[in-house]
Amino acid sequence: MTASLNKVTDTSTRHFRFFDFVLAATCILIVCSNIIGAGKVAEIAGFTFGAGVIFFPLSYVLGDVLTEVYGYQRARRAIWAGFFAAGFAAFMAWFITEMPPAPGWNENLGGGLSRQDSFAMNFGQAPRIVLASVLAIWLGEFANAFVMAKMKVLSKGKALYQRTIGSTIVGQAVDSAVFYPVAFWGIWSTELIFTVMATNYALKVLWEVLLTPVTYKVIAVLKRAEGVDVYDEHTNFTPFSIK
Repeated sequence: MTASLNKVTDTSTRHFRFFDFVLAATCILIVCSNIIGAGKVAEIAGFTFGAGVIFFPLSYVLGDVLTEVYGYQRARRAIWAGFFAAGFAAFMAWFITEMPPAPGWNENLGGGLSRQDSFAMNFGQAPRIVLASVLAIWLGEFANAFVMAKMKVLSKGKALYQRTIGSTIVGQAVDSAVFYPVAFWGIWSTELIFTVMATNYALKVLWEVLLTPVTYKVIAVLKRAEGVDVYDEHTNFTPFSIK
C-alpha cells in the first residue's frame, strides 16, 4: 500500500484533496449520534443497548481513517470540529426547546401531550446527558487517535488490522466508561448502566472488526489519492491545539 507513497512527518502546511470531506462526515456522525441516539435504550434478541451504537461507531472508523491517512495533527482538528459542532447543536436544540411556543402551534396531540412536550421529548435532552455525551466523544476520540498514531510509528506502518482494532478497544472503552455513568448514574439502576455499557462496548468493538475490510479499502483509496503516508514521529500529541 505504501510502496509509491511519500513519507510525511509534518502535515501542518500540506494541502489534502479529500480531508475536508472526511472531516465533514465525522462531524455529521458525531452530531447525529449525539442528538438522535444518545438517550434511547433498545433491545433486540435479548440484548439491551443504547440505540446510538448502531451509527456512532462509524465515527471511530473515520477516526482511524483520519489518523492513518492524515496523521494525528489533522485528526485532532477533526475531533475539535466534531466537539464544537456537537456542542453547538446541543445548545441550539436546548435554546429552541426553551423558547415559548406560539399558541396556534402548541396544540394538544392527545393523551395530555402538547406539541411543545413532544418537541422537548425529542430535542430537549437534559444538560447532564449532553455534557456526558460531548465529554465522552472528546476523550474517546482523542484516545483512539493517540493509540492509532503511536502504534503506527512503533510498528513502522505495519499491522494495520491490529492498530485499528487496538485503538478502537481503547477509545471505545474510554467513551463508554465516561458517558453512561456521567449521564445516568442515579437515574438508571446500577445494573442497567453496566449492562448497557458492557453491551455497547462489545457491539462497538464488534462493529470495528466487521467493518475492517471497509476501513482498509477507504484507507488504501485515500492514501493513493493523497500520495502520502503520514507518520507522527515528531508530533506534539497534546489535545489542546488545532495546528
